[in-house]
Amino acid sequence: MSPHLSTIALLLCSNVFMTFAWYAHLKNLADKPWIVAALLSWGVALFEYLFQVPANRIGHQVMSVGQLKILQEVITLLVFVPFSLFYLRERLTLDYLWAGLCILGAVFFMFRAKLGL
Repeated sequence: MSPHLSTIALLLCSNVFMTFAWYAHLKNLADKPWIVAALLSWGVALFEYLFQVPANRIGHQVMSVGQLKILQEVITLLVFVPFSLFYLRERLTLDYLWAGLCILGAVFFMFRAKLGL
């Protein structure tokens, strides 16, 4: 598998764990003390790092750190929006669209040299 595809696949996995670590406790542990939520979230976040660290090491072979970060943000939105809608039952608003367009602008600027623009 190419470094680009490996990086994307690993970052997708990482982001699923990250999103659950950061936000699932709002639904599942709302009645528990924050320290319980924090400790359980740290346990989930370990799995995030087991995917994120190799993703960045592989990705850095073919991308700059800035490009990796913007790729991470795009993937974060791709994972977070469905999580927010289907798991947390949040309402979809136009703000998601505007945020996505801003991220796409950042993608353009970070990758335009590779595109020859």
